[in-house]
Amino acid sequence: MRLHMIRRWAAIAAVVAGLVAVPAPVAQAAAGLEEVTGFGTNPGNLRKFRYVPSGLAAGRPLVVALHGCTQSAAAYDAEPGWIDVAERMGFALLLPQQQSANNLNSCFNWFQPTDTARGSGEALSIKQMVDRMRSDYASDAARIFVTGLSAGGAMSAVMLATYPEVFAAGAVVAGLPYRCADTLIQALSCMSPGTNLTPRQWGDKVRAASSHPGPWPTISLWHGTADSTVAYSNLTELMEQWTDVHGTDQTAEVSDTVNGYPHQGYRDSAGRLVVATYSITGMNHGQPIDPGTGPQNCGTPAPYILDVNICAADHIAHFWGLDNAITGED
Repeated sequence: MRLHMIRRWAAIAAVVAGLVAVPAPVAQAAAGLEEVTGFGTNPGNLRKFRYVPSGLAAGRPLVVALHGCTQSAAAYDAEPGWIDVAERMGFALLLPQQQSANNLNSCFNWFQPTDTARGSGEALSIKQMVDRMRSDYASDAARIFVTGLSAGGAMSAVMLATYPEVFAAGAVVAGLPYRCADTLIQALSCMSPGTNLTPRQWGDKVRAASSHPGPWPTISLWHGTADSTVAYSNLTELMEQWTDVHGTDQTAEVSDTVNGYPHQGYRDSAGRLVVATYSITGMNHGQPIDPGTGPQNCGTPAPYILDVNICAADHIAHFWGLDNAITGED
């Protein structure tokens, strides 16, 4: 009964041979999306793409955006709105891309220990890409962020846990907690029905990933309540993991709605908003967008890119402090 999950997430050819959706070819990338090679030893065997607004000055932020399964860098730049937001707010985009040689469905391997440990595999490849972008564009080292959808969301949690000194903040869309799984079988269970641990157990997994003493990246969490691929309960588990890392409890200090959707915020002892959650009522598996020409609109509908009248990319960028013009979130 989980065959659809395996087709989206697993790398087992015997199950999905001939049935896998093909990622969009690079030739279909938006104008300005450029592949970069020679960025390091690349132990995870990933590809690197970048989008840099014309005339971007030195000292601007850098956002790492990680695609979901069956997607590509070219499918996760304009469609979810990241190019729109990068142009409006003035930051560089780094778009790592998985290869089918690593995972048949082009999923980042968020459940493989060799790819989710500091100094190893895909996590290290992404870190090397960040280092190259910082060198090439003099990106602000204090304003580096990571986000992703689905498997890319889970990999975003990996990057925040393994390199917390690199990232100021992150966002996970329809993803899973760090080290929820170490095997494919565990991964399927984490996806649905989900894995329930205590906040301390979740937090310990992050603290064990590096010797970093803090401060920790803040995080924005998004999930559809009708997600049939990654259980909605993972939003709660992620919230528990990162509130524990920040040393705060699981009682929200902020509880309201944004564009009609439930939003909660959790503050640390200094009153800083460190974790935010967005429950997208009735949405299935995907990234929320709100197409249009207004200052808070973004995106183009596509598989797993869903028009639900809220642009996650724009609100995430605001949470990160990249645009103070949006109001009503905290």
